Amino acid sequence: MRVVVIGGTGHIGTFLVPRLVRAGHEVVSLSRGTRPPYVAAPEWQEVHQIVADREAADRDGTFGELILAHDPDAVVDLLAFTPDSARALVEALRGRVGHLVHCGTLWRYGPSDRVPIREGEGSPPFDEYGILKAEIAELLAAETAAGGLVTTTVDPGHIVGPGWMPVGPLGNGDPRVWSDLSAGRTLRVPGSDGALMHHVHADDVAQVFELALAHRDAAAGEDFHAVAPSALTVRGYAAAAASWFGKPASLECVTWEQFRAETPERYANASWGHLHRNHCLSIDKARSVLGYRPRYEPDDAILESVRWLIENNRMDVAGPLLV
Repeated sequence: MRVVVIGGTGHIGTFLVPRLVRAGHEVVSLSRGTRPPYVAAPEWQEVHQIVADREAADRDGTFGELILAHDPDAVVDLLAFTPDSARALVEALRGRVGHLVHCGTLWRYGPSDRVPIREGEGSPPFDEYGILKAEIAELLAAETAAGGLVTTTVDPGHIVGPGWMPVGPLGNGDPRVWSDLSAGRTLRVPGSDGALMHHVHADDVAQVFELALAHRDAAAGEDFHAVAPSALTVRGYAAAAASWFGKPASLECVTWEQFRAETPERYANASWGHLHRNHCLSIDKARSVLGYRPRYEPDDAILESVRWLIENNRMDVAGPLLV
């Protein structure tokens, strides 16, 4: 099968493209730039890589033609962020391509009322990113239900892996959190230290995309969560992370007002976005329908990311990893 992967050198594509090559598919990877994938793999030598500006092509109405020029049997879209962009691609592919697999997000759900959240059962999203992603998933499901293009949506959790900073125990990307944890200093936690975050290794996300392509009929018109087998609380995450440096976790819960007053705005806003949602998603559907078998628990996936960052001088810590 010939598969075009839109966003092929990003976090998910780094692992998905080699998986597809190993499975015997012919792969075309489309990216916005020439940056290499986060992890090198010999399979990339067999991949046809092209550079294209999707936003510009969407504006002039040529993006669908660009994809169809590669005569795909299936398309994986990792870079659709607006309903108009997704709709234009669907209209171009309808009747010409067998399957479109779209990358959604766990932020299509708002704050948790009940956990784990099953597909379609979460509260409504409350920010622009989540609202637009939810609208895309709905229009894709409606397209398939109406007998049009076969589509599938995969909703990843907080993606981690070698090459980029994980969402940390305070629900943000503040590097000072890792310095404090590694030194045994106290972390001031906004709200409750029981708030949940659901991480996932990028390769486990890639596994769900690969399985959706392999089981097209079962995946037609469906949504699937792509997360680790378990979710971490702030307390559990901090304890695990501190232990990697041989330290106990010291936490102090403060009000959100206190936290915002002493935290840079972008990190405080990120913390609110992650911790207020308090997400834990079910993977029962992906397991039973697709055969999803995640390799990584969340702390194992995060540790791999942290190890890479330290080894590549991208994270300042007070001492070495002891694991």
